Amino acid sequence: MDESKTHIPTEVYLKFLDMTVEIHWDYHAWLMVVIWFFMVPLCIISIRFFKPKPTFHGITTKIGITNLKWWWFTTHKYGLYTAVGLSLLGLGVAMVVSGGFSGSMHSIFGMVTIAFGCLQVISSWYRGRHGGRYYATADPDDPETWKGDHYNMTTRRRKFEAWHKSAGYLAMLFAAGAAGSGLMQFPLPVLAGFLLGSVAVTFLLWIIFEFQERRHDGYRAVFGYGMEHPYNEYRKEL
Repeated sequence: MDESKTHIPTEVYLKFLDMTVEIHWDYHAWLMVVIWFFMVPLCIISIRFFKPKPTFHGITTKIGITNLKWWWFTTHKYGLYTAVGLSLLGLGVAMVVSGGFSGSMHSIFGMVTIAFGCLQVISSWYRGRHGGRYYATADPDDPETWKGDHYNMTTRRRKFEAWHKSAGYLAMLFAAGAAGSGLMQFPLPVLAGFLLGSVAVTFLLWIIFEFQERRHDGYRAVFGYGMEHPYNEYRKEL
């Protein structure tokens, strides 16, 4: 590769260490591709296709990182937290060694991707209370204890779901742009093969899980399929 044409620095002087170090851009590339085309798809697949099949009472135990009944949610939540955290680390290192924002197509796609990732994390803080008639904190005989943004599908919850689901897929679109432009700028054939393989495997798994009808309705999986639940009643014609 002709580095004079790509203007990619190969070393950087770190003033706080008073030393010049070699830059390994392939490390940055591998980190970002593994994050966005391995970790993130797994987190999306976990919550889309591995919610439990709806039962009458739904999931009655409390949401918790050690509760295996909620592993699909825990994987999605903390997996994406980790992915965004690692992305910010990768971004920070790239900004330091390149001396700031380069303004290239790769940097623009990358910044937008990470910005959407951060917004996804922030939006999750506003999803509201869980609630539920048979949830661990509720009294099945006291309707006041059932209330929750998710259980009652409040406007707040509907706004969260509309944003969170839509923005997540848009983030992946920008991630593809970042990966493609990055590989054009700094060709890594093995990484390109890994990227294409990851996309192919994700696509194949998506088809298989759709064929197996693993995509259960989230509300019914969590709260139960009975018509006494408000959002089931609201969608009774469906």
